[in-house]
Amino acid sequence: CSPQLIWWGPKRGIYPKFESVALEVCTSTMLELKECADEERGKGYLMSCLVDHRANITERQCHQYITKMTSIIFSDYRLICGFMDKCREDINTLQCGSIAVGEKDLHSQGEVIACLERALVREAEQKDKAHQIKDECKKAIMRVAELSADDFHLDRYLYFSCRDDRERFCEHVRVSFSNSFLSSMHTCRNALTTRQKLIAQDYKVSYSLAKACKADLRKYHCNPDTSMPRAREARLSFLLLCLESAVHRGRTVTGDCQGEMLDYRRMLMEDFSLSPEIVLVTRGDKGTVDNLCQTALQTLIQSADPGADYRIDRALNEACESVIQTACKHIRSGDPMILSCLMEHLYTEKMVQDCEHSLLELQYFISRDWKLDPILYRKCQNDASRLCYTPGWNESSELMPPGAVFSCLYRHAYRTEEQGRRLTRDCKVEVQRILHQRALDVKLDPELQKRCMTDLGKWCSEKTDTGQELECLQDHLEELVSNCRDVVGNLTELESEDIQIEALLIRACEAVIQSHCHDVADNQIDMGNLLECLVQNKHQREMNDKCAVGVTHFQLVQMKDFRFSYKFKMACKEDVLKLCPNIKKKADVVICLSTTVRNDTLQDVKDQRVSLKCRKQLRVEELEMSEDIRLEPELHDACKKDINKFCSSVAYGNAQIIECLKENKKQLSQVCHQKIFKLQETEMMDPELDYQLMRVCKQMIKRFCTESDAKNMLQCLKLNKNSELMDPKCKQMITKRQITQNTDYRLNPVLRKACKADIPKFCQSILGKASDANELEGQVISCLKLKYADQRLSGDCEDQIRVILQESALDYRLDPQLQVHCRNEITRLCAEEAAAQEQTGQVEECLKNNLLKIKQDECKTEVLNMLKESKADIFVDPVLHTACALDLKHHCAAINPGRGRQMSCLMEALQDKQVRLQPECKRRLQDRVDMWSYAAKVAPAEGFSDLAVQVMTSPSKNYILFMIALAVSLLFLVGLLCGRITKRVTRELKDR
Repeated sequence: CSPQLIWWGPKRGIYPKFESVALEVCTSTMLELKECADEERGKGYLMSCLVDHRANITERQCHQYITKMTSIIFSDYRLICGFMDKCREDINTLQCGSIAVGEKDLHSQGEVIACLERALVREAEQKDKAHQIKDECKKAIMRVAELSADDFHLDRYLYFSCRDDRERFCEHVRVSFSNSFLSSMHTCRNALTTRQKLIAQDYKVSYSLAKACKADLRKYHCNPDTSMPRAREARLSFLLLCLESAVHRGRTVTGDCQGEMLDYRRMLMEDFSLSPEIVLVTRGDKGTVDNLCQTALQTLIQSADPGADYRIDRALNEACESVIQTACKHIRSGDPMILSCLMEHLYTEKMVQDCEHSLLELQYFISRDWKLDPILYRKCQNDASRLCYTPGWNESSELMPPGAVFSCLYRHAYRTEEQGRRLTRDCKVEVQRILHQRALDVKLDPELQKRCMTDLGKWCSEKTDTGQELECLQDHLEELVSNCRDVVGNLTELESEDIQIEALLIRACEAVIQSHCHDVADNQIDMGNLLECLVQNKHQREMNDKCAVGVTHFQLVQMKDFRFSYKFKMACKEDVLKLCPNIKKKADVVICLSTTVRNDTLQDVKDQRVSLKCRKQLRVEELEMSEDIRLEPELHDACKKDINKFCSSVAYGNAQIIECLKENKKQLSQVCHQKIFKLQETEMMDPELDYQLMRVCKQMIKRFCTESDAKNMLQCLKLNKNSELMDPKCKQMITKRQITQNTDYRLNPVLRKACKADIPKFCQSILGKASDANELEGQVISCLKLKYADQRLSGDCEDQIRVILQESALDYRLDPQLQVHCRNEITRLCAEEAAAQEQTGQVEECLKNNLLKIKQDECKTEVLNMLKESKADIFVDPVLHTACALDLKHHCAAINPGRGRQMSCLMEALQDKQVRLQPECKRRLQDRVDMWSYAAKVAPAEGFSDLAVQVMTSPSKNYILFMIALAVSLLFLVGLLCGRITKRVTRELKDR
């Protein structure tokens, strides 16, 4: 009966027969469905309307009848109302089967519909290359697909293709198209794929989706506009975007609808061919992704919205299942925070390679549209609308494309209160989270990858490890093209404010952060404090190599531009613009500002040109730069060859290279030597910049110098150097600095200031030979020592020279001239005393005792000068002072020290037989008398002034002066008594 009915129907006019029966069994239904009652009779429109509304038919007989008729109608496309008229030409052109009435067709009737559906899909995927189906036929095809959507039996071709697979896989499942996409057979799979592609073009082809979301579509105005073409509004992607927009805005979408949306979002992600835009633009060369393709993929990702539920991306879900179970098990399955959790564990031990690849592939697209991160969108949509004038979730704007919105947000995230228009707290937290995640890989920063693609290939092709690409770009900042340099500079500037953006660095530094920086790390607003803390604790035992290298790298990058140091930039921005315009490099800016501060200080300027807050931060920058020679580019460049020659085995950091260069200063090249000398001069003026001194003596400074000014720190340490509580390492470091100071008066700012008038007055001949590149090897200080012995120095200068004499008398190494001229004699005569290094003056005493055995004249002169100096003050002769300490207290307590007064007192006591001196003191004094006598013979006075000084400083000064006065008096008396020896001349002769 069925074949006869099929062929007879179109010929005899079966529609009136169907309609007459329908009017009999559907009486009440016709009253309810007024739109069907109004349809024209005899042409099949009534049956078409009833079939369309069969889900709403409650009348039992009517429903049964319409269901049976639906099966009959869909068994032959020629029975479908108007289908023949609309699609006759396309069927013939596409050769989809015979349409001659009564002619037996070799093709099944379902195959004709399937052929048209495949042609419709091809047209969408190939555009101009495929046959263009007429619009009225397209509508008819899609209408047939919609009407057959609720029961796959109605799609004859799909039914016969998948009949066996349905019995095998879905025996106990109620059939609908939403749950029938699971076949494995090739023919069935192709039929299902065609049906899926039709659904992608018109969501109503999916009965379950259209039914579940009908109310939500109407509620959120997602229904197609009847006055507009249905091509866009009917698309599955449009429906998903519209409903997802409602969800992201916090609106309610029914559970059934969300379940259907989830299925179809997963379907789109699993098969790219369901998105005709992607198929259309990927037919070119493989391996290349042009802008059209990327746009199509971006649209697909937005439609599927895997950011809201990672399970939509089956590849990601399967690849990351083990990671989620271990690292993210505390988060509910399907929660958007799962993706964030995975990103936090990217490049960690818990991450597996497959998951890493899938995650980066998805994040590549999410990072290019801020709306695809649901948490970011939820927390920042109001801020984005207020500050960045963004459109709705499923809308676009040429003025503010999706990729530009996040840039706008992070610019406002780091604004100060004074700058205004800041983000809300919750939004800023999310922006910071995204920045931290993007820093893991340059591909996740769209702007950076876009502008720096050429430079990445040119400079960083071999830097493929985690985080190396950005570091490479920062290292080559000056060589980058301007667009890339700007974006790298902006990112580096942002990192300086919030170093936590550098997620890899923060992971490497976790131990030191927990131990020393947890307070600043926990702050919501960083403001550069965490980086400063890491720099200050760079040499703690918790600091590992990775963290130290990362922190040092960032310090080196900061030297390229002062803006890369956030705290320095904020504190000194106005001062730089005013005092150091057109200077960009941080090292040059620091030198410029510190020079200005020093000049104002030396000139006692009342109102310093550099602001107080800038001076404070400038001090921090100077201290940081002193830690590593690489942070002082001029010094590093000048000394590169010397570093390779003398310090190749010394590690950078802790100022070790600088200390090595200081120790080898005499062998350095002239340029490097000059830079090191200038550095030492600066450090002596401001000891806090001497990193090694401050590091080694840190505890001793806390013990002895808590109340001392930073610039007097070395002076304080010197005063406490011989304390029993002094740390040996610190004492050794202080001695090193004393030796350095005594090589040139310019390295001793206290002496330089005290002897400002004395040095040019007495030592001009030495100053004339001085140069910036070479030290004077203690010549000026030796000159001042001699004048001290002659008692010709000013009071302030005399006090400083006395201190130097006292220090060098205990340690011969503090006397550069003695060390230079007596090196061989010390080795030959006093090797045992020199090896002891007790700093008690034993080497000097040995040289004095062996004065007659000294062969080198220069050395003998230095020893004689020591003897001469000791006559001026007993304090500069520590051996004698120690031996006579009790006698000084008993016999010379009332006599002020200095100018040889206490020495004269002891000598008078030695000559006074009634005074009993300590045996050791008496022996030492007698030895000194003998030495002085020998010195007077070996080095007689060179002029009247020296003779007068020797008389005044002699222990027998009173006796000598008495004899001189007696001689002058006798001469005067002889003149009075004996008259004039010359011949008298009369007055007249005189007046002639």
